Amino acid sequence: MSSRTKIVVLHMKEIIYTAIFAALGILLIILLFIMFRPDRDAGSADTGKQYTPGIYTSTLTLNNTNLEVEVAVDSTRINSIRFSNLDETVTTMFPLIQPAIEDIAEQVYETQSLDDISLSEDAPYTSQIILDAIKEAAGKAAVK
Repeated sequence: MSSRTKIVVLHMKEIIYTAIFAALGILLIILLFIMFRPDRDAGSADTGKQYTPGIYTSTLTLNNTNLEVEVAVDSTRINSIRFSNLDETVTTMFPLIQPAIEDIAEQVYETQSLDDISLSEDAPYTSQIILDAIKEAAGKAAVK
C-alpha cells in the first residue's frame, strides 16, 4: 500500500483575501438584516406621537358656499373642531349645521377617534359631510 502524500501550498495572500471577503460578506448580510427587519415599535404608535401639532383645515361646500372646517391638534389629541368662516346666511339656510358639528366634536373629544361616530338623526347627510371634512383635516395632521 502506497499512500500518496498530497502537499497543498497556500499562499498567505490568498488566505488573507479569502478572510477579508468572508468578513465583508457576513457584514453585508448583517446590515441587510438590520435594515429590512420589521419595526418592533409599529404597534406602539397609539401611545406615541399621532399628529403634527397645528391647525388644519378642509373645505366643505354647501349650496355653493365654501365653509372651512378647522381642526386644532397637539401631538396626541384633537383639541378643537369648528367652522372658521361660518356666517349668518349659512346658519339661516342650514340651521342644523352648527348643532351637528358640535355633536360630532363632543364625541371626538371624548373618544379621540373619528371612527364609530354616531350621526345626528335630524341631519344625517350634513353630519356625514362634516365628518368627512373633519377626517380630511385630521388626515393632514396625521404623522406619516
